[in-house]
Amino acid sequence: MRTDIKKEHKDLYQPTAADFTEVDVPAMTYLAIDGHGDPNTSPAYATAIQALYAGAYAIRSAFKKRTGDDFVVGPLEGLWTSADNSAFVTRDKGEWDWTMMIPLPDAVSSQDIVDGLGRAARKKPELPIDALKELPLSEGRSLQILHVGTYNDEAPTLARLHDEVMPRLGLTWNGPHHEIYLSDPRRVAPEKMKTVLRQPVRPESE
Repeated sequence: MRTDIKKEHKDLYQPTAADFTEVDVPAMTYLAIDGHGDPNTSPAYATAIQALYAGAYAIRSAFKKRTGDDFVVGPLEGLWTSADNSAFVTRDKGEWDWTMMIPLPDAVSSQDIVDGLGRAARKKPELPIDALKELPLSEGRSLQILHVGTYNDEAPTLARLHDEVMPRLGLTWNGPHHEIYLSDPRRVAPEKMKTVLRQPVRPESE
């Protein structure tokens, strides 16, 4: 049996590009690593991504050894925060804090994660495997849209979300800005890259 989280949760990973839609995101578990600064210029960011993938594939091996089942390693995802939410619209990337993540299937156990990361640390001692962590996340009510184009072209869409869509619906932030990277920038032209932009929300009155 082979699990593919993108196929199991099509509503979360295949949104429309036409407009923001509302989804109820269930509790999920991720393999994650934290950092700060411009992802385009930070050596720590590149190293963190390498560690994340090394850890995810080692966890898959541990899971397969324990159960005989397999899963597709999920897409790279990111939680982005800043002391000033306008930094996302102005693209002031030096002010960003990030948590980069890969989603794990529900059947993966904490012991699979421990065993996998131990194996990854032995195999890739030059990577910060010890900085990886198991991250449970419950986003719940969220607005999301499929963005097609470069990362820098996200600004107008996010400005519309913050300044028009959320105020019209009487909603405010209820968690970090969340991006899901469906395209490999090494293989897809920048103008064709697909990214899910997600924002957990709650009523302003709460």
